[in-house]
Amino acid sequence: MPALSLVPHAARTALAVACALALMTGAQAQVPPPGDGALPAPASEAASGVPPEPFENSTIDAPLFYQLLIGEMELRSGEVGTAYQVLLDAARKTRDPELFRRATEIALQARAGDQALASAQAWRSAIPDSVEAMGYQVRLLIALNRQAEADEPVRAMLAATPVNERGALIASLPRLFARTTDKTQTATQLQAWLEPAFGVPETRAAARVAIGRAWLAAGDAKRAFELAQQAHSLDRDAEGPALLALELLTTGQPVEPLIADYLDAQPKSSSFRLLYARVLNSAQRYADAVPQLEAVTRAEPQLPTPWLTLGALHLELRHPKEAQAALMQYVQRAGSGSLTQAPAPAPVLPGGDDDDDEAPPTTDQGLVQAYLLLSQAAEQQRDYAGAEAWLKKVDSPQRALEVQTRRASLLARQGKVKDARELIRRAPEKTTEDARAKLLAEAQILRDVKQWNEANTVLAKANQRFPNDPDLLYEQSMMAEKLNRMDEMERLLRRVIELKPDHHHAYNALGYSLAERNQRLPEARDLIRKALDLAPGEPFITDSLGWVEYRLGNRPEALRLLQQAYRSRPDVEIAAHLGELLWISGQRDEARKVLRDARTRDNANDVLKETLARLRVDL
Repeated sequence: MPALSLVPHAARTALAVACALALMTGAQAQVPPPGDGALPAPASEAASGVPPEPFENSTIDAPLFYQLLIGEMELRSGEVGTAYQVLLDAARKTRDPELFRRATEIALQARAGDQALASAQAWRSAIPDSVEAMGYQVRLLIALNRQAEADEPVRAMLAATPVNERGALIASLPRLFARTTDKTQTATQLQAWLEPAFGVPETRAAARVAIGRAWLAAGDAKRAFELAQQAHSLDRDAEGPALLALELLTTGQPVEPLIADYLDAQPKSSSFRLLYARVLNSAQRYADAVPQLEAVTRAEPQLPTPWLTLGALHLELRHPKEAQAALMQYVQRAGSGSLTQAPAPAPVLPGGDDDDDEAPPTTDQGLVQAYLLLSQAAEQQRDYAGAEAWLKKVDSPQRALEVQTRRASLLARQGKVKDARELIRRAPEKTTEDARAKLLAEAQILRDVKQWNEANTVLAKANQRFPNDPDLLYEQSMMAEKLNRMDEMERLLRRVIELKPDHHHAYNALGYSLAERNQRLPEARDLIRKALDLAPGEPFITDSLGWVEYRLGNRPEALRLLQQAYRSRPDVEIAAHLGELLWISGQRDEARKVLRDARTRDNANDVLKETLARLRVDL
């Protein structure tokens, strides 16, 4: 026997006994009747005449108990291989699934894939109809890159699962095979395995959705969409096809009618609407996300978090009054403690990533976020005193720099730029990231009040202090553009792309600058298309592509793209581009409508003012 650890014998024995007892399996034997060696019932039970609760004795015998004890002791002493062999031998003798699972997991914890697979296969040999054993076998074959050998256990697992539970198993298969390298082979295999399920009412929709997900992972969005359509037509109430449609939303497939039809069939599906809003937010389709959140707040007004998300989106869309109303609803509910009573998904804040692992905010975190957003809503309405009052409510050391930045912005908007800059500079720097954030904040304040030269100077110093920072270089390139230093702008943007090849904003900015100057238009289109490949559906990039198509003379395509961008995000500058194209195309009533709406949002916007003056549009 391998050497044991130096843990004192008594302690090791007690520990091992506890582990062994945890592995004992139940038996059907009941408490023997009185006179057959049973312990007498407690006096209280005897007096009451209530019979004692029956219990099950373990079927474990002394040799097996000792074997389990030795196995657990070897594991605790670090002899993993011996522990695995001992427990697997016990599992084979008893045909006990708990012991097979224990042996398999010991091998997995030791990263011994072949041994784990051997245990799972022994499990299947001992208990051929064990769906759990089949599942372990399939997962291990995939992990060991032996996907071709998974055919038999997958088919067996599907056949052994009751038909009323098979849909859930089918839905899990794409995730099971998510790490395979040959995605096309996986989709083909999955289709072969699941074709028999196509004709079964309980599984026909789930099977098509699972195969659709596999084809989407393989890069065939069109095929995935066709399967989603088929599944939806078979079961209009099923959530699976609609969820697949959400995954396809940014691929260019026409999934919106399917999603709308599912919501017509399931109008109270708040959880789906929240997911839909999250996907729309990721695509910066804030205007489209708002109705989904409004529907949730109508259906379940007691949930606080959708109110916070709705307020943030209204603020991004420059609807400060609507934002304020929604945020006050959140503050009332969060302040009353309902945040802990009715948990909801994390807020879908504009510009955030779609992260399913995000936790819901705590009451304090949510209120801090709401106060900051309420301050911005007041600022957008030029209620600077109200904005400061909301900032005073924020008591969070983690957000101190953000609060100071907001205060500086309020000062700058009131013409106190020097005081604003001094306020930012006095903010403490606990980390280098704080120092970087302060420089960006100071530059943003100067940019907001159109002091381009000063902002450029701050950013140039920031780039000296933090060299080769893509975000700082990008911000400086934007200032170079404002100062009409186009060669410098292009040099900086190409450096950003060199440092960070997936920086879609840099591709878009460079392409748009060329389109705006009517220069190197084919190159501009290529740059913008690259940006759109990196950020599919992003409204500002779609707007840029529409603008370059307009410059190239492709008016129908330009109109389609600009309308798409404006529907997703009715931003003032997108509205200016769409309004100009409509005006030039002779659709002047529609152009006036778009431009008038843009002016109500931000009548000081430079692009809008220049467009109205150049076209001589009378609104």
